[in-house]
Amino acid sequence: MSFFERWFGNSTEESAQPDIRFGRYSDSYKDTHCYDAWDLALEEFERGKYLAAYEQFLFFLRDEAEDNVVWEKSDQGLAFELFQGSKRVVGWATRQRLRVEARVARVTEPRPELLRRLVEQNYSLKFSRYSLDPDNHIVVVFDTDTVDASPYKLYYALKELATQADKQDDLLLEEFGHMESVDSSHLGSLPETETGAKHHYIVSQIRAALQEALDGPLNRNEYPSGIACLLLALVYRLDYLTKPEGFTMETLERIHRRFYAKDSAMTLVQKNEMVIGELQKLLERSEKEYSREMYAVKTTFGITAPVTHDRIAHLIDAELHQMDWYRENGYYRIAEAYPHYIVGYSLFVYAVPQPDREFFHLFYRVTESAYFRELGFKPDYCDPDTGRLNSKAIRKAIDQIAKKHRTRYPQLRPQISTLSFDNLLDFSRTYLLMIRDLDLTRMD
Repeated sequence: MSFFERWFGNSTEESAQPDIRFGRYSDSYKDTHCYDAWDLALEEFERGKYLAAYEQFLFFLRDEAEDNVVWEKSDQGLAFELFQGSKRVVGWATRQRLRVEARVARVTEPRPELLRRLVEQNYSLKFSRYSLDPDNHIVVVFDTDTVDASPYKLYYALKELATQADKQDDLLLEEFGHMESVDSSHLGSLPETETGAKHHYIVSQIRAALQEALDGPLNRNEYPSGIACLLLALVYRLDYLTKPEGFTMETLERIHRRFYAKDSAMTLVQKNEMVIGELQKLLERSEKEYSREMYAVKTTFGITAPVTHDRIAHLIDAELHQMDWYRENGYYRIAEAYPHYIVGYSLFVYAVPQPDREFFHLFYRVTESAYFRELGFKPDYCDPDTGRLNSKAIRKAIDQIAKKHRTRYPQLRPQISTLSFDNLLDFSRTYLLMIRDLDLTRMD
């Protein structure tokens, strides 16, 4: 079953969709049996049955759709492995000790600046550490006595180790060179048509946004907030729709970190110039460099923070009305950026409730219809050539999402009658207002 089918159901209309993943993985959408395994892990650990506790912990981590965690029991203990993006994490547990490690890369020519970087990284880690093994592999390691490795500690330790290893391999290879990629046999290649479409989308979207920011009718020094919304909406949209790894992913994350850094002394105008500079660097990269960063991965730990629907409703209330002035004064590209910013920011930073996530995905299906057509998705919710909205198909998709989740959210009844299908700008505004007013009260 494709990823899209898992979201929207296996209807006849949607059964032939490409199996393409979007956005950041979240481990907050677990089935009930996973949380039962977590409770059992805590109970077994309190009884001193550490290996039994760890096995239940691995049941908790396992996502059947991802096939991300496997393990094997023996007389000596428990051996396991899990996957986080481009990295394979292996672990061993006996009744006395537990050790987990992930190989990042093999150093062919050790350099002082590289080793210094790794030592400095160790100061920022709470549970794990970087080291070099006898074969010159950079390895992230966590080990401890089993009596000190409760499921709570183990979860955060493994998450730190796995996410660090996943982030650093491509970055170190790109920055320092003289290294070899390791433990990448589990990665799946993407079709050339998909990587080509993603590369074209990234480049064309950056060029269009920079054209609007630098040469558009809105003075970027007098109205920096509008320009900021345009640029950040692009950053979050690229992250969700193209799902890059390595250098591109780190660039998008770095833009977000620097823009929202609490201790930053930059003005909003300066922050915009920073974002523009980072985006211009992405334009300098070749299609081959982008293609190397696009591959199919399995993931165990999410990096987004779970929130309730109320947080999303609050964000919509705080930001959506700001589009009105730009629309009334004819700055339509800036006005349309505000709904994109709200949707993109929510998906970049938060693990939103599943109905919200699927409604947000549908928002992109409608507003970025040319890109989805190039990827092979059907139907077109908006004609890329005329901009005419397919109101019948949109209504049907909204109804399918609501029906799918109504068992858990019995009050989930979107007010489709409030939507405007006159144009994309009015649709985007009314669509987010419809999402804001959803009742996502859960039964469980």
